Amino acid sequence: MMIAVENIELYRYEIHSLLKAFYPQETVKVFVGEPDVRKYPGPAFLRVEFEPDRIEMTVFPEEAAEMPFTRTVRAPEGAAFDQKSTACKTAAKHLLYEMLCDYTKTSLPWGELIGIRPTKIAMARLREGDSVEEAARYMETEHLVSPEKAALAAQIAERERKILSGIHYENGFSLYVGIPFCPTTCLYCSFTSYPLASWKPRVGEYLDALEREMEASAPMFEGRILDTLYIGGGTPTTLEPSESERLIGMIRQYFDTGALQEFTVEAGRPDSITAEKLAVLRECGVSRISVNPQTMRDRTLKLIGRQHTAAQTEEAFRLARDSGFDNINMDIILGLPGETPEDVRYTMEKIRELGPDDLTVHSLAVKRASGLLKWIEKNGFSSISNTDECMEIAARGAAEMGMSPYYLYRQKNMSGNFENVGYAREGRAGIYNILIMEEKQSILALGAGSISKGVFPGGRIERRDNAKEVAVYIDHIDEMIERKKKLFGR
Repeated sequence: MMIAVENIELYRYEIHSLLKAFYPQETVKVFVGEPDVRKYPGPAFLRVEFEPDRIEMTVFPEEAAEMPFTRTVRAPEGAAFDQKSTACKTAAKHLLYEMLCDYTKTSLPWGELIGIRPTKIAMARLREGDSVEEAARYMETEHLVSPEKAALAAQIAERERKILSGIHYENGFSLYVGIPFCPTTCLYCSFTSYPLASWKPRVGEYLDALEREMEASAPMFEGRILDTLYIGGGTPTTLEPSESERLIGMIRQYFDTGALQEFTVEAGRPDSITAEKLAVLRECGVSRISVNPQTMRDRTLKLIGRQHTAAQTEEAFRLARDSGFDNINMDIILGLPGETPEDVRYTMEKIRELGPDDLTVHSLAVKRASGLLKWIEKNGFSSISNTDECMEIAARGAAEMGMSPYYLYRQKNMSGNFENVGYAREGRAGIYNILIMEEKQSILALGAGSISKGVFPGGRIERRDNAKEVAVYIDHIDEMIERKKKLFGR
């Protein structure tokens, strides 16, 4: 079924996003006025009208036997509901959310929230003097968030405040370096990554371009404190030991790393990890790494294009421990094709045996740029599913390992309309992860597909991206540098 929405003059994005949250498997089209019947012959599912004194919405059920039903919200005295305003947007979202809850006989865990950073709402309330409980109640009443998710967001916001208490917001920054190569591309992945096999002869050229970008960018942050350093991708451990040594040597040459609070390398794929590579990372001062299984079921790993087994994940993790790493993160994804709560329970049991320090639990998000969309077209949307039970299994498993939730974010088209949560033992939280979500510190991002973020006085935030394609990034490195100069003003 295609869900058509007519007569939207305001808040098209918000209305479209809420409909997609309730109907993730459907195509949602938004029209102003009547659609072209030659392209869209079916009737509209929803009609929305904004008038000065009211907002009116009508749902036209697909089944002919069902009668349309209309809901209206009246504007308070002095307000105009046909003009953009916070009051108008809030009223429209609440009205549509409550209508869809009644119509579908279901509700969403995050209510009418469509943004990816719900903890920012709780954080703002805490800064204004609310208690954790008051911040949670605000999210329940103002955004219709479930009590469980509201409490989770408020608790994480409070934890974030404590973890970030030593961050240099005004005179500090964080550094991200992207390595866009992977052994293979995973089915669900939409990140900038290229098969290493075809790019191996040009890795040296890529590092040359990175060095030029570092040399030009470092003066823009002269005198500022580097709090966190994150090498991500892609899979940074696709680099040979000598290449990793060169990369980290370049970073230390151009940036003062003496005050680093955290240095993370996304080792990621177990099939890219060797004892020699880990030894180089330790010698170069890396304090935190990720060894990411995604699942401990071999059949699922094969299906999603991970060319390694669960046994290789265990071996890679033990290699990292033997190399001296005392802060190891693991990522898992809930809602992978064909997986059930029993599969999640099995994965958590295997991870508990390994005993990581940090666990990131992702809810599968269906990205337009991933191969997962084609897989769904062939196998059906019902073949991927995340549930409250799966989320609870993961949360309970993290708690049993002595971990607490410390950061949270959401994505579009997320299975079950849930969230991604990071859990960690005391003192092992990933600081960079929180900074990305909080948007209170500038982040200088280098490499293909990376996005720099400038946080300026007054809370203004601006971004500049680098070219995604490796060849374009290499060939136009001067342009990448100019983009940063425009963003950071030097």
